[in-house]
Amino acid sequence: MSRLPLHTLPAFRAVARLDNLRAAAEELHLTHSAVSQQIKLLEEQLGFELFDRRGRRIVLNAAGAALLRAVEPALTQLDEGMRAAAAAASGTAHRLRVTVLPSFAQRWLLPRMGQWHELHPDIAMELHASQQVIDLKREGFHAALRQGQGPWRGLEGQCLIDSPSVVLGSPRAAHRLQGGDPTSLPARLADEPLLGNVSRWEAWFALAGVRCRINPVAAFNDAGMMLQAAEQDLGITLSRELLAADALREGRLVRLSPLALPDDAHDSYWLVHPPELRDWPPLQALRTWLVAELERSEQQLQTSTHLGTP
Repeated sequence: MSRLPLHTLPAFRAVARLDNLRAAAEELHLTHSAVSQQIKLLEEQLGFELFDRRGRRIVLNAAGAALLRAVEPALTQLDEGMRAAAAAASGTAHRLRVTVLPSFAQRWLLPRMGQWHELHPDIAMELHASQQVIDLKREGFHAALRQGQGPWRGLEGQCLIDSPSVVLGSPRAAHRLQGGDPTSLPARLADEPLLGNVSRWEAWFALAGVRCRINPVAAFNDAGMMLQAAEQDLGITLSRELLAADALREGRLVRLSPLALPDDAHDSYWLVHPPELRDWPPLQALRTWLVAELERSEQQLQTSTHLGTP
């Protein structure tokens, strides 16, 4: 058997994953012809076909699947080696690339990045805020902080925390709602301008035993924006308590009712990553730090005195 042409392996891996030459070419920033020629060269050197051609699709066959299993770990190590070299060139020992929801990044993660840097000055954290579910391997990310139920195909995950949704408002809103019979609070909240999702509010009012028509004055596709609107007294919000942890501690927001809507299992926070990075020290450091900081935030919430008394 002839020597394996190593330069063709990235194209082989991309085509094997995407089942499409054109899509692989776009991912690799090559022409369709160039990728096709690399696959042809690899098959000629090996002496057998790696794909079955089905119209416009090109599907991995048994021989191709066996080769992919053999070369995937080596290619992953090469990718990581290039990232490590880039990190070393920039003056850090490691560079950890993480994609995260904008709301979680803005309201919880960014205020704590100084603490991360103090603990791990040799690990540069590169954050990418997006509401899209990104293909970690294809886009070169080491991990993602996701909200959902899981599992995610091809990834390992650890559920970090469940956070209930609570009714929050500005200090001015809390002042407006002061006084009166505490049992009438849910009904009085229904008369306030509400922010957010209709179905979530309906679930909360049902839990409170109040029947009312829900007509929020504004809805948002980002929880961070909704919390900012509540801080500016544009309305009352039903939001995940964790995202409001700092605003509650600092008095920018006030919890208006002790009644909490239990977390939906579909909305838990997860740290997910490719299985081969499970024992990578920077990822282990991130996992340990996140768990510790989230536990600290939860303890602060439990001891917070910013529960309104309307």
